[in-house]
Amino acid sequence: MPTDIEPPDERRASENVTIYEVAARSGVSIATVSHALNRPERVAPTTRRRILETAEELGFVPRGRGKAVRTLRRIAVVAPFTAHPTYLQRLLGVLGEAEADTDVMVIDFAATDQPTIDRVVGRGPVDGLIIMGAEPTARLAAELDGSGVPVVLLDRPSQQYTSVTVDDARGGALVADHMLAQGVREVAWVSPVPRSSEYVTNGELRLQGFAQRLREAGVDRKLAFVVCDDSFEGGRAAAAELLAAKNRPDGVFALHDVIAAGVVSGLRDAGVRVPEDVRVAGYDDVDVAELFSLTTVRQPFSESGIAAVEALRALRAHPRRPVAHISLLPELVVRGSTATTSPEAADQRGAGGGGGNPS
Repeated sequence: MPTDIEPPDERRASENVTIYEVAARSGVSIATVSHALNRPERVAPTTRRRILETAEELGFVPRGRGKAVRTLRRIAVVAPFTAHPTYLQRLLGVLGEAEADTDVMVIDFAATDQPTIDRVVGRGPVDGLIIMGAEPTARLAAELDGSGVPVVLLDRPSQQYTSVTVDDARGGALVADHMLAQGVREVAWVSPVPRSSEYVTNGELRLQGFAQRLREAGVDRKLAFVVCDDSFEGGRAAAAELLAAKNRPDGVFALHDVIAAGVVSGLRDAGVRVPEDVRVAGYDDVDVAELFSLTTVRQPFSESGIAAVEALRALRAHPRRPVAHISLLPELVVRGSTATTSPEAADQRGAGGGGGNPS
């Protein structure tokens, strides 16, 4: 590794390099870059040196060291927090990455009441807006376009706005690869009906990645679909339906962990052994996954919040910056619901170690 660091390229530095670019180049997570810059005691010296060298090579300017225009004095974060608790984990990333003197205004809205987002503009001026799980309505979009407020969408892809998402198709592929390696041949996908016909949902992306791997392995014709309520009890009902099917699957992939836990509960109550008879996997890696020893896909919730704040800083500094699409990598965590031997956490990451890449 070189001991002398060349001065950063001025042209490159002027493009306002962001933390997710440093993470991708360094081969670490966004959280690790943030710790290296702000909490060095949490990062191994060799890793921190690599990150700092990469940051200097790219011309990255850490928060608080650039021009005043980079400051985000007031951020509005809008999400259906009560409907989807995982957004609270993303919010923790936002709060952790925002400057100490930044006022973070949190606005909750019901998943079925998206027009509530319009009222964010009436709550006073903001320097940046993060919207989780939704796009601005036409009314809000018109007001934002006139205000010059930078907008970042979190957990929702967009052609109009900079967005931060997790590669759900890759997450589905990770589950398929694992189940195929375990010898699973008859597979079921358990999920509620997608909420929207206007865009491809996260669940549909997970299913696409999952089904693609099955097609490549030649077992796609053995993929069954079970529609259920979006709840633990919905998973239990799905288990009963699976047990009543003519061809009982030996593998189940559920939209998220709560449904998967319900499936495991229903199967075990019926005397079916998990994982010996049926292997079950979920998605998200929330608390219930560990409680039920679920194999699952861990989403980088906190890192997505960090990336959203970094994207806001970039847009605040350069309003004409092109729309960016930041995709973070999920990780497969193997537990007892699929492992027939001593289960261990197994992270299966792509290049970049979960840091994500703008596209």
